[in-house]
Amino acid sequence: MEWLGEIPSIWKAAPIKYLAIFSGGGTPSKENPAFWGGDIPWVSPKDMKSARVTSSIDKITELAVQRSATNLIDSGAVLIVVRSGILQHSIPVAINDVPVTLNQDMKALQFQGSVRAQFAMYVIAGNQKTLLLEWSKQGATVESIEHEFLANSFFPVPSLREQDVVIAFLDHETAKIDTLIEKQQQLIKLLKEKRQAVISHAVTKGLNPNVPMRDSGVEWLGEVPAHWNMVQLKKCIQEGSSISYGIVQPGDPLDEGVPFIQTTNMSSGEFDLDRLQKTTLQIASAYPRSMLHGGEVILGIRASIGAAYVVPDALKGVNLSRGVARIALGEKVDAGFLVSYLRSENVDRYWALSKQGSTFSEVSIETVRELSISVPPLEEQKEIVQHTQKKLEKFGYLIAKAEEAISLMQERRTALISAAVTGKIDVRGWQPPATAAVAAQETTP
Repeated sequence: MEWLGEIPSIWKAAPIKYLAIFSGGGTPSKENPAFWGGDIPWVSPKDMKSARVTSSIDKITELAVQRSATNLIDSGAVLIVVRSGILQHSIPVAINDVPVTLNQDMKALQFQGSVRAQFAMYVIAGNQKTLLLEWSKQGATVESIEHEFLANSFFPVPSLREQDVVIAFLDHETAKIDTLIEKQQQLIKLLKEKRQAVISHAVTKGLNPNVPMRDSGVEWLGEVPAHWNMVQLKKCIQEGSSISYGIVQPGDPLDEGVPFIQTTNMSSGEFDLDRLQKTTLQIASAYPRSMLHGGEVILGIRASIGAAYVVPDALKGVNLSRGVARIALGEKVDAGFLVSYLRSENVDRYWALSKQGSTFSEVSIETVRELSISVPPLEEQKEIVQHTQKKLEKFGYLIAKAEEAISLMQERRTALISAAVTGKIDVRGWQPPATAAVAAQETTP
């Protein structure tokens, strides 16, 4: 098998269909309340968050197992995402530690006596990219794993004793790498929190620690520099304009038409014109107040509440969706200052107090208009923007380096797993460090 390459001559290789029993899944009828809310985990791709599955978001009843297309899978099976991201999923493969059922985007492989489930899981986890090509039907419109390709794909089969050593070796080595990755993730979290705190302090307290302060009169804002003015956002906009959200019903996505910015773009910060969803000119023309001209501020008011950006000139003519508001400022407020202010911890508290909707988060356009802003003199605003930009660049650099370290460690982890499960490195004599030290002491004259 091309994906597997060479394996040790004493190892065997066999099609998976001779090594495991396959089980699929299904969705019990949502219209029957007797099928849902039970104690039996019903695993879907969204539950694949770790290498061991012990529960699920949705659960079904025994009646659902008896009367639907999903079957109860004994613990110890290898669970694979076969659709909805498949092997590109963050955790594409896991072992269930409790009996579970599956939805139709999942498949269970119950390996028999010649292959340990943990070894099989490592084989898949260490060769995700190559197995994705091996098991997928090329040119298919929907990305999914073909059962025939999966079943006929060869798996390496060392002796059970050697599998146990490989498993122990990888458990030990990947745990060390995972600990390092977790530390980098914690560092990134702390850097982001520090960045948020520094920016928030600058746009609400100023840069001069000795400046006289006064009560803003706004509970979530606290004290502000005494010489700053307190105004509502609706009084900071251009004369004749209004703070408005965009298109309510843009229709089906089009290949050609007027691009518009959605909440997903606001949360990711990606505004590539070629990738923006498009609507018809007729629909976009009905929303002239949300058409962009460049230089104004856009604000997420639905799902990605508080995400804010200054509109570049390249987005001139682009419109907005229902979840994004356009703010065209007057001469007294700098767009960069407002963006930093909208992203501050203080304003986050204001949004939290104002959110609406039971199924998703949203703030009304009136809530945006009524937002209180502490406005320094324009020249001071520009100084704060320059200061915050330098801080953003510094923190951005540190975060990027930590993310790079994580990426390298993840690559190392995958390469190590792949090498061990295909016999490219010989781990037969490996022992855990503590065990190895004891053994060495026992053999010392």
